[in-house]
Amino acid sequence: MKPRIYLDHAATSPLRPEAKAAMKEGFALWANPSSPHAEGRKAKAALEDARARIKANLGWNGELIFTSGASEALAIALQRAKADRRIVSAVEHDAVFRAAPDAESFDERTALDDRCVLAIQQVNSETGVVNPVSQMAETIKPTGAKLLSDCSQSAGKLDIPDADMVVVSAHKFGGPIGVGALLVRDYNLLEPMGGHERGYRQGTENMPAALGMAAALEAGDWATTGQDRANFSEKLAGSVLTFGDQADFIFALAHPSISAQALLIRLDAMGFAVSAGSACSSGTLKKSRVLDAFGVADDVASRTIRVSIGWSTTADELEQFAEAWASLV
Repeated sequence: MKPRIYLDHAATSPLRPEAKAAMKEGFALWANPSSPHAEGRKAKAALEDARARIKANLGWNGELIFTSGASEALAIALQRAKADRRIVSAVEHDAVFRAAPDAESFDERTALDDRCVLAIQQVNSETGVVNPVSQMAETIKPTGAKLLSDCSQSAGKLDIPDADMVVVSAHKFGGPIGVGALLVRDYNLLEPMGGHERGYRQGTENMPAALGMAAALEAGDWATTGQDRANFSEKLAGSVLTFGDQADFIFALAHPSISAQALLIRLDAMGFAVSAGSACSSGTLKKSRVLDAFGVADDVASRTIRVSIGWSTTADELEQFAEAWASLV
């Protein structure tokens, strides 16, 4: 049998061998990083080393709070920010809306002030659209509003934007599941809650996973080149839904006649792992809220799947998928 081809990296990416090796070393340091004895201090040193390496790799000069992933980081940022209003773009991940259920919708007419937190993702998880977050940061700076950017899909792939708070998730770039971080320009932006992470997060830190996260970021290299991904995009040009600047690792593909559910079944039988929208909603039959916000017609959305590329994807795998897609179209 031909080996299967995994093209659902936006949901989760395979664990990099460098991350696995780093975690193994971390498991040998089994003590609680908050314990005052020698074993605890050794674990604490490893945790702080991982923190410094992640910040350096991401080019972040502020603070870093380790979390259990992007959802917890978003909850801390949106629920504990010193702000009266939470404002989010219509195409944010569902985790943003769960963290801020009373959030206001954002458009160019929204009034901003120094008591606002504005959430704008860098790369959309369903379409690959890239938002100019750093430019937006400069635009809103005079208002005093604080900018939160969900970089779950972009960290480790693109330079993170110049925001006040940034969310990253390790398993999207080859790190372990169950660890992420909230990058915050200044702790003073948040209300403390007690516990760990300088008092801004409860629960014992997952030190082995933090080491794996740092190692995955440092590994860096992908099996494909930018040209490989550009060639892939060109071969799918007639099917890709585009709405502006486009990342070269997430594509929304619309079929002219076959439903998304039927496409997933057919492609799975052909040996390809893809999805229909974000992992948290791909099992439903409802229209994607994100595609709706992008203005995609209902009949087109019902025939749209997501193909996402990661560090382990090869040029040959992209070629095989392009051929399979052409046979279905």
